[in-house]
Amino acid sequence: MKIASLPGADIHWREDGDPDGTPVVFANSLGTDLRLWDNVIDLLPETGLRLIRFDKRGHGLSSCPRGPYSMDALASDAEHLLDHLEIGSCMFVGLSIGGMIGQLLAHRQPKRIKGLVLSNTGAKMGEAAMWQDRISKIRVGGIECLADAILDRWFSADFRHTADCLAWRHMLVRTPVEGYLGCCEAIAGTDLTDSTSELSLPVLGIGGSEDLASPPAMVRGTADLVPGSRYVEISGVGHLPCVEKPDVFTGHLMTFLKEDLHV
Repeated sequence: MKIASLPGADIHWREDGDPDGTPVVFANSLGTDLRLWDNVIDLLPETGLRLIRFDKRGHGLSSCPRGPYSMDALASDAEHLLDHLEIGSCMFVGLSIGGMIGQLLAHRQPKRIKGLVLSNTGAKMGEAAMWQDRISKIRVGGIECLADAILDRWFSADFRHTADCLAWRHMLVRTPVEGYLGCCEAIAGTDLTDSTSELSLPVLGIGGSEDLASPPAMVRGTADLVPGSRYVEISGVGHLPCVEKPDVFTGHLMTFLKEDLHV
């Protein structure tokens, strides 16, 4: 287990692939940890890519500072982790809140982020009142009280009826409440429309046709903020296409790496 003691939090991270390869950094969604990317990592080539993933603060095996958090703080954690790993430039793959972190990081350090995959995310995700309602309910009843409703937004109906879905429910409800709510506060207070509109780098947006958390129109609209971006939609999946159809997700990622970034 690798823990980086950073200024804002102790961040759990993992490295796979080729230590001398092009760095690709993965940032996961609210209520998940770095295992979100397991199936994608397994499908990527063993040479040529240095694959880094991490648990954001308040999730997985990272520390859980007292909330609320801000998107600036979450982006700073990622920034400090890249410094810790001596990664001068990388390709960044972010899903949901991970995509928001990626957008802000690319705005703050444009020379460091060479390409950006925005999966199932937005420049602005929902309204503050919706997030505050979720926060209030979880403070009373814990994550368990909303777990089934959240899973309905995460996954297609077909996947919800498989045994695999249970593992993701367990991961969700075992997320530290303070960490989950801290990240909810960060999302509630964030609108990256203006800063994302100023980006100038290769961007791939990935949407899921059944995603109720970040509908395809949101993802496409966010990608469209960046001139020259591309958008693809994966059919029959919800908010976590890297879980439901990792082969399709990885295929789009590899095409982007080869055709847009020439990796």
